Amino acid sequence: MQKTVQNVKNSLKFKAGEREGILSVRVGVKKFTIPVKARMLSDSQYLFLSFTASSEMYKVEGKQLIALDKGDDATEAFEALNPGKRRGGRRKSGGSEMSSDLAEALKGIPAGFRLGYSADGTPKLVKMRTRRGKSDK
Repeated sequence: MQKTVQNVKNSLKFKAGEREGILSVRVGVKKFTIPVKARMLSDSQYLFLSFTASSEMYKVEGKQLIALDKGDDATEAFEALNPGKRRGGRRKSGGSEMSSDLAEALKGIPAGFRLGYSADGTPKLVKMRTRRGKSDK
């Protein structure tokens, strides 16, 4: 489905985080930060800038910002700038398989030890470190 610039601006307005101090002006040799809150999302090709009263979409071409008109197609800009939803939970581990001879060799490691490697790369048994909690002191 084709999205217009106006639809994308309305959709991205509250998805962008609010930031202060992103706008500055140079007067003579001094640089002043303008105390305005703005919401901004940027990509290598697009810039979304929203102030309290207005918002704009720009396309980056070379070293210039070109403002997009309200009726232009902005589907590509929406896909580039739309932040994904944060999803909780853990990823499920892949179904990697271990050969039976390796599994048998790992079962031979005694309790309290783990497999380590020396400086020259040869495997050796290393005693495991026991950690104590705050209540175990």
